[in-house]
Amino acid sequence: MTKRWLVTGCSSGLGRALAARLAAEGEQVVATARRPETLDDLLAQYPRTVVAAALDVRDPAQCAEAVGRAVDAFGGVDVLVNNAAYGQFGAFEEVSDAELAAQFDTNVFGPWRLTRAVLPVWRAQGRGHAIFVSSVAGVVPFPGLAAYTASKFAVEGAAESLAVEAGHLGVKVTILQPGGFATGYAANLAMPAQRIADYAPAADGMLGALRGMNSNMEVNSPELFADVVWRLGQLESPPLRLPVGPDSEAFLEAAYDARRREYDQVVKAGHHTLA
Repeated sequence: MTKRWLVTGCSSGLGRALAARLAAEGEQVVATARRPETLDDLLAQYPRTVVAAALDVRDPAQCAEAVGRAVDAFGGVDVLVNNAAYGQFGAFEEVSDAELAAQFDTNVFGPWRLTRAVLPVWRAQGRGHAIFVSSVAGVVPFPGLAAYTASKFAVEGAAESLAVEAGHLGVKVTILQPGGFATGYAANLAMPAQRIADYAPAADGMLGALRGMNSNMEVNSPELFADVVWRLGQLESPPLRLPVGPDSEAFLEAAYDARRREYDQVVKAGHHTLA
């Protein structure tokens, strides 16, 4: 059965690979980008099933317009993929209020406002599937990525809340937790205006690893992500959380095991009774 998709952040990287895969599978796609002209070749190749919409997820009016574009073009939305995001680099002390606010405006408030705009459509349809592209950083903290990690933790909390609030309305929710992928993420990292030398031993190794990720032959391809998400969209009962990539699975398994051990130690030690 053909589904109607609204995908954010399609100018490059994961979003572009996903939009191309969906179009190749014959799905109906509203592909969005801040500069929709970056999608011209995709529109030329799939003129009947792909439409473009200008969307900066920080703009409430554009969010509403993108949803309206999907309704006008295809009669509704079956799957929303909240993919648009970027990374703010910097240790906790290095990130300013303005830099932190900008990170959350795109990575957290953007998916929230766009999903909120889609929900009336889903309530009328009696169904919908919200996919939130989080990250392995939504569970595992990495040095130098405090703001990005915080934003992904927040996205996961918002998505879980939506799942328990709107499940009875036919709304399904999935949190994707990708590992490292060969995209423009590192090249587009926002650097803090202030750097503090004391944090270099903890953070600069991570920065180097990120910048070298695309040259790593073992890094995941965007096409893997696109394949996983397309298949996810076909499921009648999709999972709430889904790791994407073998590196993500390894990181998450280690993190969950460590949390379980810490929890057991705290409970056995009686620290939970201190209050």
